[in-house]
Amino acid sequence: MFGDRQYRVLLVSGSEKLLQSLMQIVPELNGVQLSTAFSVSAARREMTAQSFDMVIVNAPLPDETGNRFAIDAAQGPGCVVLLLVRSEDSEEAAARMTPHGVFTLPKPISAQTMRRGCQWLAAARERLRQTEKKTSTLEEKMEEIRLVNRAKWLLIEQLKMTEPEAHRYIEKQAMDRCTTRKEIARGIITTYA
Repeated sequence: MFGDRQYRVLLVSGSEKLLQSLMQIVPELNGVQLSTAFSVSAARREMTAQSFDMVIVNAPLPDETGNRFAIDAAQGPGCVVLLLVRSEDSEEAAARMTPHGVFTLPKPISAQTMRRGCQWLAAARERLRQTEKKTSTLEEKMEEIRLVNRAKWLLIEQLKMTEPEAHRYIEKQAMDRCTTRKEIARGIITTYA
């Protein structure tokens, strides 16, 4: 159902019955590595030990409501969260959780609705992956610019080149050696710094 993607999913529920139901539904979705926790404190330990793509919280939990945990989990890197709440609390919970990026669904919940919720989580997680990839690419590009600029200033200081000459030197070295400007800049920095 999720294609070739693998997802690490944490199910958090104080209810053994609902946890068993969720454990039957979620593995049907293929590509899922499933972990479980019966309380917020156990869930926090799990999240400290490893990262998860998705967290499904069945509120309330034995040691707290689960709302704060759901918000905290959603703030983590690359994690999407679904909070299952009592039907009578669903509107208020949705209003409180939506600004924090937490999905909510009212209980009782059918298997079909749960599958749909997992599909939403997968879609949201894929969107986050795209954003993370773009961010990573931008960070790499910024790092290259910083290294090249530092190398140019070293060439200007040490070899008395002008800024355009230093720029052309780095570009030409990268082309002549069939390598990146970043690698040439690192070599210059190592030599002259």
